[in-house]
Amino acid sequence: MNTKLETSDLRWTTFPKIDGQWDETSGLDEEQTPVRTYEICNAHLPGQNNWLRTNYIRRGPAHHAYVEITFTMIECASISRAGRTCKETFNLYYYQANSDLANEHFPPWMENPWVKVDTLAADTLVRLSGRGSGGSMRSNVKTLRLGPLKSAGFYLAFQDQGACMAVLAVRVFYRLCPAVVASLATFPETVAEGLVVSAEGSCVEGAEGSLGRRPTMYCREDGEWAKPAAGECVCTAGREEKDGRTKCTVCPPGTFKPNTGEALCQPCPANSQSTTSGATVCNCKLGYFRAPSDPVTASCTKPPSAPRSIVPHVNGSMVDLEWSEPLDAGGRSDLYYEVQCSECASGVGCVPCTGLSFSPRPQKLTERRIRASMLRPRVTYTFRVLALNGVSDRSGTSASGEELNVTTDRDLPLLVNGIQQAAVSQSSLTLRWTPPLPPLAPNTGNILDYEVKYYEKDNEKPLIMFLKTNRSEAILDGLVRGTTYVVQVRARTEAGYGAFSGDALFRTLLQDPVKAQPQVELIAGTAGVGAILVIVVIVIAVVCVRKHGSHKEPEYCDKPGQYLIGHSTKLYIDPFTYEDPNEAVREFAKEIDVSYVKIEEVIGAGEFGEVCRGRLKVPGKKENYVAIKTLKGGYTERQRREFLSEASIMGQFHHPNIIHLEGVITNNCPVMIITEYMENGALDSFLRANDGQFTPIQLVGMLRGIASGMRYLAEMNYVHRDLAARNILVNSNLVCKVSDFGLSRFLQEGSTDPTYTSCLGGKIPIRWTAPEAIAFRKFTSASDVWGYGIVMWEVMSFGERPYWDMSNQDVINAIEQDYRLPAPPDCPSALHQLMLDCWQRDRAARPRFSEIVSALDKLIRNPASLKITAREQPGSSQQPLLDQRTPHYSSFSTVGEWLQAIKMGRYEEGFRNAGFTTFSRVRQITTEDLLRMGITLAGHQKKILSSLQQIIPPEKLPPVSAPCY
Repeated sequence: MNTKLETSDLRWTTFPKIDGQWDETSGLDEEQTPVRTYEICNAHLPGQNNWLRTNYIRRGPAHHAYVEITFTMIECASISRAGRTCKETFNLYYYQANSDLANEHFPPWMENPWVKVDTLAADTLVRLSGRGSGGSMRSNVKTLRLGPLKSAGFYLAFQDQGACMAVLAVRVFYRLCPAVVASLATFPETVAEGLVVSAEGSCVEGAEGSLGRRPTMYCREDGEWAKPAAGECVCTAGREEKDGRTKCTVCPPGTFKPNTGEALCQPCPANSQSTTSGATVCNCKLGYFRAPSDPVTASCTKPPSAPRSIVPHVNGSMVDLEWSEPLDAGGRSDLYYEVQCSECASGVGCVPCTGLSFSPRPQKLTERRIRASMLRPRVTYTFRVLALNGVSDRSGTSASGEELNVTTDRDLPLLVNGIQQAAVSQSSLTLRWTPPLPPLAPNTGNILDYEVKYYEKDNEKPLIMFLKTNRSEAILDGLVRGTTYVVQVRARTEAGYGAFSGDALFRTLLQDPVKAQPQVELIAGTAGVGAILVIVVIVIAVVCVRKHGSHKEPEYCDKPGQYLIGHSTKLYIDPFTYEDPNEAVREFAKEIDVSYVKIEEVIGAGEFGEVCRGRLKVPGKKENYVAIKTLKGGYTERQRREFLSEASIMGQFHHPNIIHLEGVITNNCPVMIITEYMENGALDSFLRANDGQFTPIQLVGMLRGIASGMRYLAEMNYVHRDLAARNILVNSNLVCKVSDFGLSRFLQEGSTDPTYTSCLGGKIPIRWTAPEAIAFRKFTSASDVWGYGIVMWEVMSFGERPYWDMSNQDVINAIEQDYRLPAPPDCPSALHQLMLDCWQRDRAARPRFSEIVSALDKLIRNPASLKITAREQPGSSQQPLLDQRTPHYSSFSTVGEWLQAIKMGRYEEGFRNAGFTTFSRVRQITTEDLLRMGITLAGHQKKILSSLQQIIPPEKLPPVSAPCY
């Protein structure tokens, strides 16, 4: 309703029906526009109660209405005849009704049943300038709110109680937010109700709601839209947002957008094109392809050209092939090679090779070399080397390759026959066999020696062992009693090795016959003594446990999750001690609303599911990037508990060098663990990618942060068990933080993390684990210190693999013989000494993490100490850690025995093929000779050259060069 728009009489109802009441007149407003007004001026009369009621006003869709009243009020003091009852205010009422039912007597002219809105007073009063004359008519405007309105309509009433006033205009209205397009969604007209009212919208064409919810906006009381609250729309694949996020337009030709999201259309990758609008992928041009594992954003590539310059090195029954890389790799980095072989004989033609042994296997080769052994004499072999990459199988054409013919010219020895057992015990076998029958084939030569291969028959992963002998017999020592062994023998002449004989089976004795009877007699006597010993051991154990529990320091606790009664330090609590592990999650991890998390991209895969990068926006806090671990579908309840146990552990730690847990999402699928995001990822891969880019002081700073985090864990009585550079994360400020607190670390076969299965079951990362933890499962903070020493070595060598390519068993044997990793190139001697301290065999002699932090702080405060490297240290040896128990070379009859003694027997064949078969030749060896023999690992080069100190004086040794990678 708006009286300013009325051109005829309003005809509102007045009460009482006597002269001098509300009078409807025509007048002009301040803008000189004709309006209908109501006036009254009975200020000189006492007991005034004059009512003015509007016509029926329909409510419409509003639940609240606003009344805007324009009026004038004359000051009582300026009215000459005004009595004491003169007022300068009036009252406003309203009455609700579902129809127009009012008459002259209903509703009653009293406050009840009317609802009073307010008593209105003028902000500006009109003062009469003189008797009987009017002053300046300045008006007042008041806006009042009515409601809540429930009936179909209502009446307004004005009550005068002795004022001299005029109602110039009345406007009744409600507020609404207009229809709008915002955030890629359309929102309809919405009536403003209360402070805010929620309105659901619909995504514009080409858009869909994120997180599966409809877009929502809030209409404020003043009729203005608030910012979109949740469930924003995003453009679908092939479309991008335009015009201030009001529409989704299709990607133009030559561009594409592969996924639904906020990203814009991007140009087609190299060697691809899109010819239509709205492309979600760019198709590869003719002759170019993508591998199945390539993302649609990857450039299209092509197969490589053929490898070049195949060079053979024939040695008796084997041939080494080397070649150069293709001129064109096809624009890819996943280049590999495949070697095919066929043998040709006159009059027969060529057939695929049979009986050959390749090292490494002829498929999926990444190095440009291969060895083929067990070649037959006087046969022409054709080797074809193919260059392949990830798109070779999609091109539909044969792979590019180069062929080479190799003809053998000498005969090999015949098979060894008749392997027989000459003697047997619990731990040894004495075997004899018949030499190959004469006459030998022409050009064969005399038999030089035999090689015996043997291993346990019933072991799923047996350790294959070799033994060489100059006679047709051999003694196999160090065997397991009561075990069946498989034995094979082959002969060697100047032409090379012959084939191994067939499998021969022999079994060691379960017990020696001579000792069997005394053992039976001992059993009865030992049983009684054993019972007494058991009782004594139990008593001692109880006493030690009580004493150990009262005095044990948390840093060397053997087991995580123990309580130390009376200790003031807050201790870690094992979540699996809870009867319901979910209770531990609720206690230590905060539940996060899934709407606060937005996943952006997958950055890796974990044991339980994918690892993603995303953003976390908690109301009232700044948005930040987070890492999100998800639990893949189809999980069991046990897997769910194990997955969330890491959050229960992490949630107990609060330290700048421990990865921070933001919270968990357990009420939605998938289940998620949210942690802070570390931009540079794992420390080992980060260092390899930035080899040589950091100064020693920067590296020490990283080590100091790791040690600080481990000191905190030790004080919390938590044993990590898997401290390695791969489990340290690095942020953009080079701050290192300890991560990976999962209790379940059961690694699958083929894992890149080498493990060793102990007799107690379970997996152990051998290269990072202390000897007592490998042998006895004795995990303490002292065993974590050992692993920290390995991490120091990884950091100072920029991510080099500890112990290089030594097998796990070789590492265990070397550690038992007191071998320790040498200092990395240019490593400060003080740091290498700290590593050696961490690798003390006696765990009690190793430093504590608090001492390690103090030592690193001293080095940081004295940077000059980091300039002294192990090579510059006075009196340092080229091989300070070589096992000093290695006997002098004069005790070896062959170079092979010497290499076996220094644990380098794997290179014996390379020495032999290169002509280093006598110690007089070995004395002349150089680093370049080692490289030509394929010995590229710096540690192995050092070990071989350093061990030559026992053969020739150190000053005549060739220099040990830096590692070649």
